[in-house]
Amino acid sequence: MTTRVELSPSQVQRLVERARSGDTLAFDELVSLYMDKIYSYVARMVGDPSEAEDIAQETFVKAFRNIKSFRGASSFQTWLYRIASNLTIDAVRRRKRRENTISLDAPVEGGDAGQITRELEDVTLAGPSGRLETAELQRHVHRAIQELSPKLRAVVVLYELQGLSYEEIAEILRCPLGTVKSRLFNARMELKEKLRDILAESDGG
Repeated sequence: MTTRVELSPSQVQRLVERARSGDTLAFDELVSLYMDKIYSYVARMVGDPSEAEDIAQETFVKAFRNIKSFRGASSFQTWLYRIASNLTIDAVRRRKRRENTISLDAPVEGGDAGQITRELEDVTLAGPSGRLETAELQRHVHRAIQELSPKLRAVVVLYELQGLSYEEIAEILRCPLGTVKSRLFNARMELKEKLRDILAESDGG
C-alpha cells in the first residue's frame, strides 16, 4: 500500500468540510489518507487479509453515506476507527458464533503489520538474548492477540500496534478512560500468560 504524507489537522478539516458538501474528490483524498491505517487495524483484528479488505471498504462506504452527520465532536480519524471497530467486532463475533473458533494462522499484510511496538514489547517480548527469531515470535504474538476476546483485542491493537492514545481509544470504543486502561492491563496479562511457554522455551527454560 502507498505511504501517504500526513496532513495537518486544518488540512484534514478542510477536506472533511468539502466532503460534507458533496465533494467526492475530497472524500477520495480522505480515503487515500486513512485507508492504510484502517486496513492495518482491521487486518490485525480479523487475521484474514481478504476479510479485512472487505471491512475496510465497508468502513469508507458507511463513512461516505454518513459524512453529513459528522459534526467534528471527535477527529475524523477517530470517527473512522469507531466505524471500523463496530464493523470488525461484529464480524469477529459472528464468526465465533458460526465456527466457535477464530482462524489464527492467516497472514496479515500491509504496512508494518508484523511490527510489535510500545509497552507490548516490554511486557511480552523483552528479555535476555537467545529469544526466538523475530518473525517466529511475531507469529506467536499475533496468534495470542487473536485469541483475546474482541473487546480486549481491540484495545491492545489500537494502543500497542496502531499507536493511539488512551483518550482516542476511549472515544473510539465509547467507554470510560478507566475501562480502556483496565482492558489493556487484562489484555497484557493474558498475552503474557499465553506466551509464557514460548518465552521460557526461547530462554532455554
